[in-house]
Amino acid sequence: MNDFSDINQARRDLLIAGALSATAAAVPPLASAQQAMPPNPDPIMARYAIQINGKTEHLSLDTRTTLLDALREHLHLTGTKKGCDHGQCGACTVIVDGRRINSCLTLAVMHEGAKVTTIEGLGSQDKLHPMQAAFIKHDGYQCGYCTPGQICSAVSALDEIKQGIPSHVSADLNAKPLLSAEELRERMSGNICRCGAYSNIIDAITEVAGRPA
Repeated sequence: MNDFSDINQARRDLLIAGALSATAAAVPPLASAQQAMPPNPDPIMARYAIQINGKTEHLSLDTRTTLLDALREHLHLTGTKKGCDHGQCGACTVIVDGRRINSCLTLAVMHEGAKVTTIEGLGSQDKLHPMQAAFIKHDGYQCGYCTPGQICSAVSALDEIKQGIPSHVSADLNAKPLLSAEELRERMSGNICRCGAYSNIIDAITEVAGRPA
């Protein structure tokens, strides 16, 4: 019987050498890679004022600072939560000039002079906003992480219906939207509750709207 062990060993050595050569050719030298990387630019600071929960806040921040980070890290309003940081979960929802937005997707400097309402500005422990009280009554939260964004979004959703703004499920774009569970579910679809308290949230919103849950 022929002994192929030497041949197999030579083949393995050849394959290893080829792989190492290909890797070395594909990866640039460390020095040249470092030279190719541009230096980090110095932050560009901007001064501006935003009215937050009825109080004018004067800020001096990097122009790249999101509204979410300005609220949480600089103004210490931590009720607004950072969830996905990609505008997909709704945990960071706040109300700006009467409209709900995802604060993680917008820069703070873009809202100079705007009126921002966070969960802290809707109500207090001594005097809850009706939506906050309804969430408690109907157990519209479990872990509570998404709740501030849910409540801000719910308040704005009812305002949208009151103003006659249609949604994707509105049958007639020229008629006032119906205050239905289908409408509310569609308007709240951008706010994710990983605990699954959706039915209780709809009950809470419906009660605040003046209809029995």
